[in-house]
Amino acid sequence: MDAIATTPDPPYFAVIFTSQRHAVPGDGYDDAAARMIDLAQAQPGFLGVESAHEELGLTISYWTDLDAIAGWKAQADHVQAQAEGRARWYEQYSLRIALVEREYGFRRGG
Repeated sequence: MDAIATTPDPPYFAVIFTSQRHAVPGDGYDDAAARMIDLAQAQPGFLGVESAHEELGLTISYWTDLDAIAGWKAQADHVQAQAEGRARWYEQYSLRIALVEREYGFRRGG
């Protein structure tokens, strides 16, 4: 997986998940996060994902439409992970859904 997602021409949607964790390493978070990415990739309408974690966690997933996002939110394993996140892993989080209307970029050598 590339660090920067390859997405189609807009429009499409971005789900921006910003989080601050309070749990300690070894609490199962890393395995659960990797599993959620694997599951999201199998969801209808999934386009790509980008993630970075330092003091704040930032995961941006890209989707074809709002129905695809709703389907991912309701996916059974994801629902369970959401509950576990609130109970065990997160001090706080924010989720934003945005319509991507324009995109451009640069790639050295490309």
